[in-house]
Amino acid sequence: MSERLRILITGFGPFPGAPWNPTQQLVARLTKLRRPAFSDIDFSSHIFTVTYKAVDSELPQLLAKHRPQALLMFGLASRTAHVRVETRARNAVTMLWPDAAQTRSRTGLIGFGPDAAMFGPHTAKLLHAARATNIDARASRDAGAYLCNYLSWRAIEAAGTDNDLQLAAFVHIPLLARGGAAMRKGTSRITLEELVDAGEAMLLEMVKQARRTVREDAK
Repeated sequence: MSERLRILITGFGPFPGAPWNPTQQLVARLTKLRRPAFSDIDFSSHIFTVTYKAVDSELPQLLAKHRPQALLMFGLASRTAHVRVETRARNAVTMLWPDAAQTRSRTGLIGFGPDAAMFGPHTAKLLHAARATNIDARASRDAGAYLCNYLSWRAIEAAGTDNDLQLAAFVHIPLLARGGAAMRKGTSRITLEELVDAGEAMLLEMVKQARRTVREDAK
């Protein structure tokens, strides 16, 4: 490949019920990794405000600015003790909980279309890569009905229509203590360092899959 591969990594900021979101720290750590396998990769990162408006306005801007071929997204699942590699997004949005701007859905649907949209077979490879680091990671068919699922849906849409974006994946992580340790009285025993190791493994696999997809498209 004569052109450098471009990877966008995203997380979310705080939201009602979660005044601290560890995806911010994880994304920062991953974008600072220096590995031989990343020597020809252009990484960019972004932290979304937890609002529907932010996703709808900022995702297209990020894709136009950075032109990533792969998008790796992280979100917080505070009630889950393990890492969840999402396999699909549902055409659903909660009408119960407002976003960080107090905006609430009036329809319960993201838009016209099928009940669900799949990320693709590469999610199984990301899951395998995460598990190889000995972290508790599992496949998930339900990304919820809040901003994580909403961003997943929009990313899958973009992967099907954007000229550059080929692959998208969403990974839910558990809540951590602010210092990066596992929650003592919470549900998770996973630490930030373990998440960084698993995130690096998934990022390496995402790079591998993106390279293969770009090569195939160039034939």
